Amino acid sequence: MQRRFAWRNERNFHHNKCALTGKDLITGFSIDSGIIVYDRDIWWSDKWDPMSFGIDYDFSKTFFSQLFDLMHKTPMPAVFNTLTTNTPYSQHTGNFKNGYLVYACWGGENVSYAARGINIKDSMDVFVITDSELCYEVTAANKCYKIFFSQNVEACNNSAFLFECKGCSDCFGCINLRNKSYYIFNKPYSREEYFKKLKEFDLGSKSKLDVIITNFEKLKKESIRKFASITNSPLSTGDNIINSYNCKECFDIFGEVRDCKFTQNTAENLRDSYDVYGAGATAELMYEMFDSGVQGSRMCFGAVIYGGHDVYYSYNCHGSQDCFGCIGLRQKQYCIFNKQYSKEEYKQIVPRIIKQMNDMPYVDKKGRVYRYGEFFPVELSPFSYNETIAQEYFPLKKEEIEERGYKYKDLEKREYKIDVKNEDLADNIKDVNEDVLGKAIDCIHKGKCNEQCTEAFKITEEELKFYKRMNLALPRICPNCRHYNRLKQRNPLKLWHRSCMCDKEHMNHKGKCENEFETPYAPDRPEIVYCEKCYQQEVY
Repeated sequence: MQRRFAWRNERNFHHNKCALTGKDLITGFSIDSGIIVYDRDIWWSDKWDPMSFGIDYDFSKTFFSQLFDLMHKTPMPAVFNTLTTNTPYSQHTGNFKNGYLVYACWGGENVSYAARGINIKDSMDVFVITDSELCYEVTAANKCYKIFFSQNVEACNNSAFLFECKGCSDCFGCINLRNKSYYIFNKPYSREEYFKKLKEFDLGSKSKLDVIITNFEKLKKESIRKFASITNSPLSTGDNIINSYNCKECFDIFGEVRDCKFTQNTAENLRDSYDVYGAGATAELMYEMFDSGVQGSRMCFGAVIYGGHDVYYSYNCHGSQDCFGCIGLRQKQYCIFNKQYSKEEYKQIVPRIIKQMNDMPYVDKKGRVYRYGEFFPVELSPFSYNETIAQEYFPLKKEEIEERGYKYKDLEKREYKIDVKNEDLADNIKDVNEDVLGKAIDCIHKGKCNEQCTEAFKITEEELKFYKRMNLALPRICPNCRHYNRLKQRNPLKLWHRSCMCDKEHMNHKGKCENEFETPYAPDRPEIVYCEKCYQQEVY
């Protein structure tokens, strides 16, 4: 997982130029990556031919060294987006309109600062969210409307500060509720009392918001936890799994994912696949892949491949089949290293290459051996380790990254002139006017955290309208730091074998419960973790 993640840059952008037109570009590939970059629309046009970069396979050299050379000869699109309109600063995103700083999202409109979302609308600062609208600072949500500052929620609306709630409306500061309305901090109120009490909680005031957050976090720590968030997904283990079947050690998967293992952020009819991230949309038989699928099958050891079949060890190829070791191809068949072969030649050469990959494996500078069956070596990634999602889930310090033989990228020097100091921002959104728009505001972290802090940030016009409309206080930290705050709320992408901690009298046991399970809650964590049966008897 760490190796795959080190090849995926979702959230870091650089200034570069289109190698064909000279146009200034915002791209995920830095100049020092050595990658040739084209404007996205130019890349998808007929103005160039990726086959012109094809090479004969050299059996005297290792496979991965030759693939590395081909990758640095064949142009890449500035961003890996498709069917996006007015969606700048986005990456690995498709079918999106009016998005700003959205990453790994599919289907949405009028969304800013989002990651790993599917079918979302009019929302900001959200993470792992599906089929939802008007959400803010929400993590792991499904089918929600107008939800703020919440986590692990489903089919909820008009509420704020919810945790592990389902089917709730008009609730505030609640945990483990089911199909409830007019609750505040898990206490029931009449409708009239609820709205009267709600006026005491002004989310538009930063000082009052901080108090609410502190109280809510205290309540969360004292509450019981279900061993994992798994809904309507028989024979499955992992976390945040919805409507799937027989999926083992999977995380953040939605919508008819079946018979898969070790997958993350996958959705919509993925079948019979192992070790994939960001894949699906009707695909099957995938192994060691990311950002791939879309009615594809038998894709192995690659990335950014849509609508392909029998594509191996390739990168950024679309609508192609029977390809091996290719870069940037579209609608091609029987190609090896971007060179065309007949069907008979292809069937003869590929087994020879596979044998040579095993007989002459690639050995990186730390002595790690890569034969056929291994994903791309990390040291050949076009991205530095700390600008990929590997740094989000497997964070390493500079010395650790370099000691492991990976690349580290120092923060690019920023010539920010701070226009507004954080402490000078108005406490209440009602007192904020349009003068704040476009001004550089210093982030509280000031670049001293290990969270890719940008040190400063700006408020956009649409963003300010959203805060005003929803009565939400201005943020005080940059979008990157806000993203990392949401990451910290999540459980790790790992499971531990544990026993239920319930010792109450329940219908399913006397004395301490003896049920066991796989859970993302490590044994040394302080949370009280229950099995499914005990948890269901405790929730409201």
